[in-house]
Amino acid sequence: MKRHGLLEIHIAVILFGLSGLFGKFLTLPPLVIVFGRTFFAALTLSIILAGFKIPFRVKSRRDFFVLILLGIILAVHWITFFHSIQISTVAVGLLTFSTFPIFVTLMEPVFFKEKFRPFDMLTAGFVVVGLLWVIPSFDFQNNITLGAFWGTLSGFTFAVLSILNRKYVGTYPPMLMVCCQNGTATLILLPFLFLENWALRPADYVLLPVLGIFCTALAHVLFIKSLVHIKTQLASITACLEPVYGIIFAFFLLGEIPDARTILGGGIILGTIALATLKRRSS
Repeated sequence: MKRHGLLEIHIAVILFGLSGLFGKFLTLPPLVIVFGRTFFAALTLSIILAGFKIPFRVKSRRDFFVLILLGIILAVHWITFFHSIQISTVAVGLLTFSTFPIFVTLMEPVFFKEKFRPFDMLTAGFVVVGLLWVIPSFDFQNNITLGAFWGTLSGFTFAVLSILNRKYVGTYPPMLMVCCQNGTATLILLPFLFLENWALRPADYVLLPVLGIFCTALAHVLFIKSLVHIKTQLASITACLEPVYGIIFAFFLLGEIPDARTILGGGIILGTIALATLKRRSS
């Protein structure tokens, strides 16, 4: 059964990594891409939850407002993510977004009154070194620098989302949480669609459902299912491969080749995060 879990987690991470390429495949504004992603993801997850007869019930008014907040943060996270990729490269967007575990490590002691460890500061320092290698200069007229900024902001918002999810994961099923967040993000983004100048190409009618159904809904279902068969530590380490898969896909499908700075900086970031995850789980 462990082999089955490993297959599920790797397929999930491949799909998550592939999602970054849609920032290049789609010529739409990031807000429109995120709306399509969340709409099809929420629709697919709603059908799955209905099939398993999991009730859509919010237990309190406070939880209702928290779910709205989570939906807003999710929308901001994905908008900054796709914006980062569109103005720079898939590699830069994915690698800078992958800094989110360090933000989580630094924020958790504050949110949950846990002990702060010197090792956390050390890993954060190495991630900063990695980011400095990825960024060619501090000139925000440079698209790579700007892309790295938005990618890091995407990682920060995802860290906030992860921490808030941790507080509620014992209250609601994870799949229900993901569905509610995507549904909320869809409703929040809907009015803003009329402020954007956009038009769908024939290919977009296929790409948006693929992004929402396979790279979002299916990926989350497989990731959650894999945790039945494998340890969370192994799942966390495997998730570090998301930028690697994404960069490989970008090379073959888009012809994007990361430069030496990006590869070195990305290696430092991913290596540090993998080491920090192992250390955190073992302790």
